[in-house]
Amino acid sequence: MTNSGPQKELSGQQQEWLLQTLQTRFEKNLQRHEGIAWDEVQNRLNAQPHKLWSLQEMENTGGEPDVVEKDEATNEILFFDCSAESPKGRRSICYDLEGLQSRKDHPPKNNAMDMAAEMGIEILTEQQYRQLQQLGKFDTRTSSWILTPPDIRAKGGALFGDFRYGHVFIYHNGAQSYYAARGFRGVLRV
Repeated sequence: MTNSGPQKELSGQQQEWLLQTLQTRFEKNLQRHEGIAWDEVQNRLNAQPHKLWSLQEMENTGGEPDVVEKDEATNEILFFDCSAESPKGRRSICYDLEGLQSRKDHPPKNNAMDMAAEMGIEILTEQQYRQLQQLGKFDTRTSSWILTPPDIRAKGGALFGDFRYGHVFIYHNGAQSYYAARGFRGVLRV
């Protein structure tokens, strides 16, 4: 079978390696997902193998995805990028395509919104970013773009967060800006 687009399925060996990696991380960080059993997570992933491709993309770009909650409203299990710093393979990007296209000099190679869509994930909202920060100290030397409300984006801005001085900060920047230490964190629903 040939596929003109990117491969969206993992081989059996890749699936096995990823599931072992995710299980090891899950068991090492039980405080992130109290009340959720690994067997439930694995059963959901086995039933939705296309989600493994997105998790592998999160892993490949340095996100270290882990389970953070079970959404009671939708009954979905949520994986967030839990790397200590903004995922290394997703830095030096502006917020979205419009921001990227507005750069006249030295445009970055990509943007956060398109990368997330290509990976099959969503960018964390401000609420989700703050929730993540309750589970540890993240982005102490980096920052991460977060989903920006339409009214802010319509005025050319975009939001990002970080953790400094013992506090979570949410800031704004032009959507066209990019920095070596700013990437984005994502969420995958299973």
